[in-house]
Amino acid sequence: MPTIRQMEYWLAAVEEGSFGRAARRMHVSQPSLSQQVKVLEAQLGGELCERLPEGVRLTPAGREFLPHARDVIDASRRAVRAARAALEGNGGGLEIATVRSIAAGILPDLVHTWRQRFPAAPVRLHEFTHRRLAEDSVGDGGADLGIGPPPPGWRGPVHRLGWEELVVILSPDDAEASGAAIRLDALRERDWVMFDPENGMSDLIAGACLTARDPFTPRPAVYTSQVETATRLAAAGVGPTLVPANVVPADLRGRMLPCLPAVGRELAVYGRGKLSPPATAFLELMSEVSWPQPPTDAVVID
Repeated sequence: MPTIRQMEYWLAAVEEGSFGRAARRMHVSQPSLSQQVKVLEAQLGGELCERLPEGVRLTPAGREFLPHARDVIDASRRAVRAARAALEGNGGGLEIATVRSIAAGILPDLVHTWRQRFPAAPVRLHEFTHRRLAEDSVGDGGADLGIGPPPPGWRGPVHRLGWEELVVILSPDDAEASGAAIRLDALRERDWVMFDPENGMSDLIAGACLTARDPFTPRPAVYTSQVETATRLAAAGVGPTLVPANVVPADLRGRMLPCLPAVGRELAVYGRGKLSPPATAFLELMSEVSWPQPPTDAVVID
């Protein structure tokens, strides 16, 4: 999905009639701006403008895209202005409901950027062990936004982001640890590091193992409620586990292997009714991120 920033770069090139002048206007290097425009065009499936010696000329697709791109950029700027006005007026904050693994793996950079833009607006994270609890929090008005898998049958705005890949953690001397990737059914006879049944990661692991070529139900070696604990237990050789790739500690002395085929879950941000100005501003911030998308043969767990 094209980002607001990509549209802004392209619009600057069109309005300035030059990629060089557009880069100076946007305070980036010309190669960086050109690359982002190429990514935008690749995502849309064709060229939006021609690079000519005398300047930049819109293609037919670019002429159709132009007014809509301007509308999107104008709307995003209005959302930011509205949020800033609300936040500066009363010092209000933003409440986000999610599961613990997403709070640790995805939100730190987003919250950091939010704090740079809105230093007067604190963020409160409601971290739950299961996605259904996060969904209930948003539905009951306890949080402005929820972040997690798209809620089934949700009656409010849902904006799909991308996906979160799951990886297997093994000890470095494990017999299965030497490959570049691993099939889950290669671990069917092993005892696993599992999560407490009330933790959503338990359902995720069970669902992933049932999608293997030779489906199975993992046998538990130990139960935990914390993702980092699970990764360290697996790295110590207690048994394999499956966790989001973005929460694996950088200092983990274990092997992190992608699944074959890739396994993960879809991510979305969702709200209840009309979004508040702070929630709209946070949604705009999230739209600026280039979210990973699943490979064509990936297994997406609900």
